[in-house]
Amino acid sequence: MKRRICLAGGVATLGALVCGRAWAADLGTTSSALASATARTAAAPTTNLTPAQSRSFRAWMVRIISAQLAAGPSPRWQQRDCAGLVRFAVAEALRTHDDKWRRANGLAGQPLPPEIDLEPGQQALRHNWTLADGSRSAYASALELVQGNSRLHGKDCNLALGGDLLFFDQGDAQHLMVWMGAFIAYHTGTVSPSDNGLRAVSLRELQGWRDTRWQPLPENPNFAGVYRLNFLSA
Repeated sequence: MKRRICLAGGVATLGALVCGRAWAADLGTTSSALASATARTAAAPTTNLTPAQSRSFRAWMVRIISAQLAAGPSPRWQQRDCAGLVRFAVAEALRTHDDKWRRANGLAGQPLPPEIDLEPGQQALRHNWTLADGSRSAYASALELVQGNSRLHGKDCNLALGGDLLFFDQGDAQHLMVWMGAFIAYHTGTVSPSDNGLRAVSLRELQGWRDTRWQPLPENPNFAGVYRLNFLSA
């Protein structure tokens, strides 16, 4: 499927209502497995990524999301909404990308970023998000992804780096987008036989969007800002 360089037909379909709800986890996790994973407290990672690892992670996250835009969602990405896109891309970026993985994702023989090569103390970064109550889980909502797992980097998108998150708070619902460097990617939160819900849009187009609630501008009170994942050091 070709990348769709456009926003959803109506701004109400941006996915905020879906992204603000609690749904099942990504990557084929069943509802029962999710319940047990959420109930237990996972071990916290002992080491954040180094600057070099952080740069590799960003490149992988952008590459993985770009692959979803170009070819459609991976079958392993089962929870398809704005937060699900972030959780899936982070988990896939942090894994080892061996030949089997590259073939399965249609990336064999293509130029790819250098491996992150996680240390033992960093292995717990995958599927390990801090929740509102302080516990850790494979699942986190859009709000939890920014509140417990990211830090505010300001409201100037020009300072964003690949893999940073744009967070919109509409009061009773929240929405996440991903800064890709040359454009912004997100999932609308809805899927149909003719629409996989993935979108890509330029910063200029989004800043001029007719519904000002979705404009990533400092003066927009609904735009909470650019957030950076806590485990990144660069």
